[in-house]
Amino acid sequence: MADDDLLATLDALIRANQDRRGALLPLLHAIQAQFGYIPDAAVPRLAQALRQSRADIDGVISFYRDFRRTPPRAHTLRLCRAESCQAMGADTLAHLLDHALAADGPVACEPVYCLGACACSPALELDGRLHARVTPDRLLELLARLEQQP
Repeated sequence: MADDDLLATLDALIRANQDRRGALLPLLHAIQAQFGYIPDAAVPRLAQALRQSRADIDGVISFYRDFRRTPPRAHTLRLCRAESCQAMGADTLAHLLDHALAADGPVACEPVYCLGACACSPALELDGRLHARVTPDRLLELLARLEQQP
């Protein structure tokens, strides 16, 4: 998206939401829904429209883990790091992911602290789909499937 288009879209989203009570979070969600992340250009525009400092806006973005400051990758893998999953082998899966995924590859790996599948540990979520009782072999199989996708 060209810079002018990005700024025009940001301005339209801000105009549509800035008068809402507690507008910052709904605006951040709307911006991320539109672009897939929070572009750097959004921070000063939000600060001005909401009469807040850039530091306040940045603080909210960095506080909430679901807000991204960079464009998302093609796939997102969220590995549960909570106690039940740790006890059932999540550390082994994390170590495997560290070695199997390229830092700039198509899969982003994010730790999460409970996917709500404690009875089926270890668990991960790949592109929004839950996978339970994941073994190292199963993880490698999931990653291989991603490589086969266009």
